Amino acid sequence: MKSRRRSLRTSPQTPAATGSEMFHCSDCGKSFTKSHHLKDHERIHTGENTFCCGQCGKRFTHLCDLQRHERIHTGQKPYHCSQCGKSFTFQSNLQQHELLHTGEKPYHCSHCGKSFARKNNLQRHERSHTEEKPYYCSQCGKSFTCNNNLQQHKYIHTGEKPYYCSQCGKSFTFQSNLQRHERIHTGEKPYHCKQCGKSFTQLYTLRQHKYIHTGEKLYQCGQCGKSFTCQLYLQRHERIHTGEKLYHCGQCGKSFTCQRYLQQHERIHTGEKLYYCTQCGKSFRDQSRLHSHQQSHTGQKPYLCEQCGRSYTHSSSLRRHKCSNIKPSD
Repeated sequence: MKSRRRSLRTSPQTPAATGSEMFHCSDCGKSFTKSHHLKDHERIHTGENTFCCGQCGKRFTHLCDLQRHERIHTGQKPYHCSQCGKSFTFQSNLQQHELLHTGEKPYHCSHCGKSFARKNNLQRHERSHTEEKPYYCSQCGKSFTCNNNLQQHKYIHTGEKPYYCSQCGKSFTFQSNLQRHERIHTGEKPYHCKQCGKSFTQLYTLRQHKYIHTGEKLYQCGQCGKSFTCQLYLQRHERIHTGEKLYHCGQCGKSFTCQRYLQQHERIHTGEKLYYCTQCGKSFRDQSRLHSHQQSHTGQKPYLCEQCGRSYTHSSSLRRHKCSNIKPSD
């Protein structure tokens, strides 16, 4: 390998336009017009990773890959949406975001006809029909329908959280989780329902909401037959049957079936209260408590006693009322 590379350094590099000289890979036969392109390609075969991240030590075959990776640490977002001005770390993320504005969905599922903006989203969806799970965790053997879910799962074992919120310092396993979290501080709701105009902070919440209009439930539990609007809710439900609790609290060791429950629990230890009432400024550990509190300002009482017709602001108040009206048996 070294002798071949030395010969490449001394070879005259003919401009690509002439097509008179090509550089060939001896391993796979692929051809290149530039010697340095061949050198970059050869690292695929040798496994050589010459570019190292100074922040976390991760190594890369190509300099451009290292430079893209470094934006995770620096927070640099050089790609801007011309429609709404939102910025992104990677060009691929910008391109995916732009489809929200155009509404274009060129990829269609041959099983159910559902359309997708990106091919990989279609491929991931199709596995819900075939039940194929080609991605395996080497630690515990659990399998996944897409590589992204596998990578997210691996952080359960490593505990790594490389993404930090500049507002409150909270760390996250994935950049997408950080971006969702940041909307708590900004109040941004970029996802809008075309049917009723309701806005959401997360895309998956919008997708879930849309099923209210369509009534569609594609994901069915093999154990009890219960159906769900998205795969995430099905997976969470299945843990009721398996008893699996993947998410563990580092403070007290308590385990949970889903990451959201763990995050809510962890705030008991940290005292963190991310959700603020815009009316009075009171803060809460989770969104459900905030919503419950906000009803005290609006006067809304959605919980109705079927026995006497009395209504309550909170479900807990209705339960207490029902208990007080239970007559002791003779």
